Amino acid sequence: MWTELHSLDDLQRLRETQVLECKLAHGQSGHGELPKDFWPTYSAMANAHGGVVLLGVREKEGTFSLAGLRNPAKVRADLFNNLNNPGKVSINLLTDADVQELQIDGKLMLCIRIPQATRKQRPVYLNGQPFGHTYKRLNDGDRQCDDETVKRMLAEQLEDSRDTRILNRFGLQDLEPESLQAYRNAFAVNRPGHPWIALDDQAFLQMLGAWREDRAAGEAGLTAAGLLMFGRWPAIPEAFPLYFVDYQERSAEPDSPTRWLDRVVPDGTWSGNVYDFFRRVIRKLTADLKVPFVLKDGVRLDDTPIHQAVREALVNCLIHADYSDRASVLVIKSPAGFSFRNPGLMRVPVAQALHGGASDCRNRTLHQMFLLINLGERAGSGVPKIRSGWAEAGHALALQDSLEPYEHTVLDMRWGQGRSLNTETSVETSVETSVETSQRILALLKQSPVMTARQLAEQFGLSQRAIELRLAKLKADNKLRRVGPNKGGQWEVLP
Repeated sequence: MWTELHSLDDLQRLRETQVLECKLAHGQSGHGELPKDFWPTYSAMANAHGGVVLLGVREKEGTFSLAGLRNPAKVRADLFNNLNNPGKVSINLLTDADVQELQIDGKLMLCIRIPQATRKQRPVYLNGQPFGHTYKRLNDGDRQCDDETVKRMLAEQLEDSRDTRILNRFGLQDLEPESLQAYRNAFAVNRPGHPWIALDDQAFLQMLGAWREDRAAGEAGLTAAGLLMFGRWPAIPEAFPLYFVDYQERSAEPDSPTRWLDRVVPDGTWSGNVYDFFRRVIRKLTADLKVPFVLKDGVRLDDTPIHQAVREALVNCLIHADYSDRASVLVIKSPAGFSFRNPGLMRVPVAQALHGGASDCRNRTLHQMFLLINLGERAGSGVPKIRSGWAEAGHALALQDSLEPYEHTVLDMRWGQGRSLNTETSVETSVETSVETSQRILALLKQSPVMTARQLAEQFGLSQRAIELRLAKLKADNKLRRVGPNKGGQWEVLP
């Protein structure tokens, strides 16, 4: 924690980052005053990944020194008075424990820890007006959000599921009959004798949630989930102008003139909908996965934990995507492994998603549609299922979300040494020998230098011991060094 800064040397080694801001906070009187630019930082950090603001610290040419506060109690009182004023800020996220007074070399400073706001609390905005007064933390600066970003935050706040709304003037004519029939066939195979099998298409779609009646509003029609799952081009982009799904198989040579060996995008030769994208892409992802010879009750098992992890990752990517956002769904297969990107930030913290037990699916109807044909996992168990099938087989897994260039979430699944499917291969060995894992650790620490080994382990879905071994190797190779004490210090990535 930043509250464990102990010396001027510790302070001088600090650098402003996405999660750290230092402000002089002397005011006109010089006795200490909450600076006006604190509030955009409060909004920005709360709407991003949280962070820490140090008051009473002077910055000169990127170097920090302790100026101190003469009256930190007054600054603290002003802080909470404004936090509890709805005309100043939309919500108070802080408690007394989040604002601590520190003393270094006889001078006082305030350390303010700003937590990440939940989906229901965002947007955190200023002056009673979300539009024009909402900020996000990008790199080491506070950036004003455009109206489109604010609207998405408000929609995320109000709509537990983003795919249930009825689409005005869209109907059965906008669906791809072959997609719907393929899904009905899969449903019949997985649920033989189910009463829905005998229903006509519209009744079947209504049971799925793809067609809905709103009696209060007197509306009935195709839902967002129905069009996304079974729609045809160009009806899908009419309802979702930013919709795009993209699969790329890339070569091992980064400088190859061929950007991809194989690609699937909506190009007019197929429907372009989510279900057909899944059907086409899952075959390509798993085409060359090894299948060990295993018998159960005299029948060969072709569905390994690795197959299950890859399949779940693809479903997870599609059901959590924000199809109104500017990033595309992007699935990449390469000799190094797989990458699954979906538009939209995580709705629960990364550590919580990796641990499991809590879920906040963005498209709950799409999720249910996949579940009905035995694809995907129940709420809160999707990422842990991926992790157990992949990382426990000795391969590296990392989950993170980012605000740049657009809001998106990426699940990286990288092969360990030799692409071994031997479940006895330890995660420690995989990390210790993986150059790519080291590069991802360095990139993450460059962005968030205060991360601990435990937090890195949670981020990558690996054991803390595995991360500690890799950190020690990076320090020995002069690629990383520890600045300050183990508790309260930070990492510095060396050139």
